[in-house]
Amino acid sequence: MKAICVYCGSNTGRNGLYAAAARAMGAALARRNITLVYGGGMVGLMGVVADACLEAGGRVTGVIPEFLAIREVAHDGLTEMRVVGSMHERKAEMARLADGFVALPGGLGTLEELFEILTWGQLGHHAKPCGILTANGYYDGLLTFLDRMSEEGFVTADHRAMLKVADDPDALLDAFAAYQAPAADIRLKVGQT
Repeated sequence: MKAICVYCGSNTGRNGLYAAAARAMGAALARRNITLVYGGGMVGLMGVVADACLEAGGRVTGVIPEFLAIREVAHDGLTEMRVVGSMHERKAEMARLADGFVALPGGLGTLEELFEILTWGQLGHHAKPCGILTANGYYDGLLTFLDRMSEEGFVTADHRAMLKVADDPDALLDAFAAYQAPAADIRLKVGQT
């Protein structure tokens, strides 16, 4: 793996464990010589993970829409910054650049990015690993709900298992290295339900 995309909050949250997880993720990527690809911001967990990767000698590529860069939210110390025209272009560029995807704690945007990239994997649009780095049980309720979706027949067990979960960045990255994508959901490809 050469590059991992990290989705995370533009806030740090109320618990210091979230920032600690972001720092650990950034440092782990640098140790493994994996480029961090992220949303390009200097605020919140986005700034924390980028700074940690850079401080550990890693490479960081930010992808930010022009309207956010103009508001001076863009991080000015990255290895590379790509300015794009829209949020849609941002997500597509991040997906193109990355060999895998990690969600740290975040808000609605983080969830939207994670579920879009998981759906793309379910449809066979990519065969890249997706995961959550847990911190302070932040995603426990979501993981329970995903299990319920599978139990109720809305997500196959293979597709539920696509989302890797760990509380240690190295364990998550090891799971990514061993990842084998399940077969795409053909019913979705041909329009059946």
